[in-house]
Amino acid sequence: MKNLKDESDERLISLYVDGCNAAFDELLDRYKQSVYSYIRYTVKDDGFADDIFQETFIKAITTIKQGRYYENGKFLAWIMRIAHNLIVDHYRQEKLENVQSADSEDSDIYNRKEYSAATIEDELIQHQTRLDVKRLISSLPLSQREVIFMRYYQNMSYKEIAEATKVSINTALGRMRYALMNMRRYADEKRIILSM
Repeated sequence: MKNLKDESDERLISLYVDGCNAAFDELLDRYKQSVYSYIRYTVKDDGFADDIFQETFIKAITTIKQGRYYENGKFLAWIMRIAHNLIVDHYRQEKLENVQSADSEDSDIYNRKEYSAATIEDELIQHQTRLDVKRLISSLPLSQREVIFMRYYQNMSYKEIAEATKVSINTALGRMRYALMNMRRYADEKRIILSM
């Protein structure tokens, strides 16, 4: 038998399928530097690169052993495609899970408005908005004011509002609709802005 270093990739794969583990070791030696360099360049993290590198060759071994390797003459391209797909799968999964590292230099997940204490300006705006809403509600007819109060301040369902005011659910819904329309119209007339 010739020296394994002199064998083609296809011959090494064939030998490996037939039980010669040294044949796959030769393939690994032949391409490990190229594959690892590509992975490391892409992910820029040694630990993660090591994991992807190992997964790449495990997947290659599994595919070859299952008789599903059909890339004659293209072993390097095939193994690089496996590595690439594993990297893409990882980032796709990470994105789905919306995972973000707190160690990341280019983002700080805690530097967000919703995690910070309200400023005096925020509190003044909220206070003014509450006053404006109360003014708008007080401009409504009594039946519409009642529905707004019961729905938004007492968290009552439309069925409960209908029972409390002794009207049908449709009437309660209609009063709410007219109340909101009247509040919008009144806010436009008085140039009241309720959002920041």
